[in-house]
Amino acid sequence: MRQAGRYLPEYRALRGQAKSFLDFCLTPDLAVEATLQPIRRYGFDAAILFSDILVIPHALGQKVWFEEGRGPQLEAIQRPEDLARLSQDGLHEALAAVYETVRRLREELPAEVTLIGFAGAPWTVASYMLEGGSSKDFAAGKRWAYGATEDFQRLIDLLVEATGDYLIAQIDAGAEVVQIFDSWAGVWPEEALRRWCLGPAKALTARIKAERPQVPVILFPRGAGLLYRDFAQDSGADALGLDTTLPLAWAREELQSKLTVQGNLDPLRLVAGGEGLRGDIERILQELGGGPFIFNLGHGIVPQTPLDHVEAMLEQIRGWTAAERRAG
Repeated sequence: MRQAGRYLPEYRALRGQAKSFLDFCLTPDLAVEATLQPIRRYGFDAAILFSDILVIPHALGQKVWFEEGRGPQLEAIQRPEDLARLSQDGLHEALAAVYETVRRLREELPAEVTLIGFAGAPWTVASYMLEGGSSKDFAAGKRWAYGATEDFQRLIDLLVEATGDYLIAQIDAGAEVVQIFDSWAGVWPEEALRRWCLGPAKALTARIKAERPQVPVILFPRGAGLLYRDFAQDSGADALGLDTTLPLAWAREELQSKLTVQGNLDPLRLVAGGEGLRGDIERILQELGGGPFIFNLGHGIVPQTPLDHVEAMLEQIRGWTAAERRAG
């Protein structure tokens, strides 16, 4: 998942070298190092690009900044005419540092370590653009979707196009897999979720598959509940990231029979550790380890995660997979 290195002491030391978080993401020397740190320490099977989903609004011309204690802040889009100020004309120039980071990572990573590129899904990115930051009720985004539907559709369409361009450029720079994070998919009722989350995910996946068919696409529609089944059936993706709420047996029967699943350990269970952690890891492995499966968390790792808990998790997973190989 994203935030892969943000719990490490070496990450915090590195973070202090950047003027701002956005500068951190757009400085290849720092972003490469942040991506490599968890690989050096733990030897994970894959590295995920160090960046942020809000580089897209920044590249489209919206003012984006980060404040300590408040998180991301944006100059909110408040009127339909504000959409006219967004432009893709300078997209790749604004994101050139990200592509350089990807190129350098592919050169520096061991050949056996997969490099994952990523972007935010159109709805999740749009929510920040309209709210001016994170939100508890997503009132601004929903007012646009329900009350100014055509204008909201224009914004989603722009983000589908820009995000597709961005992900394909990451692939061309060296990303071997791409993941699309829709962290706020679960705030919508059924039909709205299909329109504003599944529809754009399907369009993005189709664009990537048409132009770079060899590259796997992972979708993460957090909170989609039973509609995860629609993503498995209709999105065209190769894998789904499972959030922590999905029942494992249901995921095995309804999703894993159709595509690869990834997840879904609770990040706070990893913080707590102990026998509860061991039990949850074992349940996930037993339920999903018999099919196409990537062990992962059910959302981003949190900064307070103890390093020895990560070590214990990896030891258990690697021991289980080794035993499975011997049994096979």
